[in-house]
Amino acid sequence: MEDLGFLSVLIPLFIIVMAIITKDVVVSLLSGIFFGELVLHNYNPLTATVELLEGVVKLFSEGWITKTVIFVLLIGAIIKLVARSGGVDGFVHYLSQKQQAIDSPKGAQFLAYFIGVLIFIESSITALVAGTVAKPLCDKNGVSREKLAFICDSTSSPVCSLFPFNAWGALLLGLIVTGINDKVIVGEGIPLLIESILYNFYSLIIVLIVFLTILFDINIGPMKKAKSVPYVETVIDEEGHRSIWVMVLPILVLIAMVPISLYYTGKGDILNGSGSTSIFYATIATLVFMYVYYVFKGYMKHKEYFSGFYEGIADMIPIAIILILAFFIGDIIKELGTANYIATEVKAASIPIYFLPLLVFLVSALTAFSTGTSWGTFSIMMPIALGLAGAFDMHIPLMIGAVISGGIFGDHVSPISDTTIISSMATGCDHIEHVRTQMPYALIGAFLASLFYLLFGYLN
Repeated sequence: MEDLGFLSVLIPLFIIVMAIITKDVVVSLLSGIFFGELVLHNYNPLTATVELLEGVVKLFSEGWITKTVIFVLLIGAIIKLVARSGGVDGFVHYLSQKQQAIDSPKGAQFLAYFIGVLIFIESSITALVAGTVAKPLCDKNGVSREKLAFICDSTSSPVCSLFPFNAWGALLLGLIVTGINDKVIVGEGIPLLIESILYNFYSLIIVLIVFLTILFDINIGPMKKAKSVPYVETVIDEEGHRSIWVMVLPILVLIAMVPISLYYTGKGDILNGSGSTSIFYATIATLVFMYVYYVFKGYMKHKEYFSGFYEGIADMIPIAIILILAFFIGDIIKELGTANYIATEVKAASIPIYFLPLLVFLVSALTAFSTGTSWGTFSIMMPIALGLAGAFDMHIPLMIGAVISGGIFGDHVSPISDTTIISSMATGCDHIEHVRTQMPYALIGAFLASLFYLLFGYLN
């Protein structure tokens, strides 16, 4: 494939602009994929159409993609079953009666916030648990779904990158150790990764911004117009409300099964476990537990369970389609050479050394924004950043932190990011509205992070 130059960046940017303008992410992704296939196949529309159709099928040859899509569908079943069993209403009733401090707009938002901070095992699980648990209480207290989605999204990937005792840490540690083994940099992998947390400025700042936003009820930009969804209590057959454990126990099983599965798939090393396989196993185990628990305790009948199971899967089909197309556009962008073009332009530019951390942050952000993946950005940008650190004797943890921070920011604001999509799904928020309403907060965080990278680049 010949060098496409700026065209390789133009196509992903076209998708993002289309998504924001049309508010239809499926049409935007399909349009971008088609134009990408046109460019890759000599502008032949017939070949581009065939490749588009075949490309969707080809995605499922990747085990992790298939598991992730099934995971999304099964999470829909878990959410629906928890609601149909009366577990959601039982949880809300418990908080209303027993915990008056939580049963308030601030309390509902802080519930989501602290769940997001405490569950740092896997970003998708973090957003899903926080959204599922806090959504009914937020509805009850007049908190908009957009605000809740912002809280969930901002405490998923950012928090996971700040507590690297998970699959995120395994990936980052592997990239750093590769640089050490290749003699690009000198040092020890784990100490460098741990110290880089101090320089992960965007993640630190956005977590603080969310806290202050909740504490002082700060609504800026489109968030001012976001409306809450009326809370409708589920009618259950028996008098009274379900036990709080009807909702809590399945969520605990879901959370507990992730590290167990990571340990199993990593053959005794949790850091080497497969994230996609682990969340897949966790959802299967949770659904089996829910069937045994709900049916044998009399909360649901066999037919009611499977009726809710199928309805939950059906609710997630639009989200699954978006996720599939997001994976597809990632492959297209890779073939277009978007990341290589950005990296080449960075290397060719004559820039003062103290600008390098800021530049790495901005280029990582652009790459993640265009591709919708922070992990892919880490894999692309970490070798470049480590090479620059070694060549110009820069502070290595600062450069590592700039890559992580930029990847998190770009992923956070990208409409085609899986964590952005899952946060919308978990909270029942319109996807494009979620992107629009959280953008101003994220841009403020990115601006402040940029100042810190400029300052620390100069000091180091």
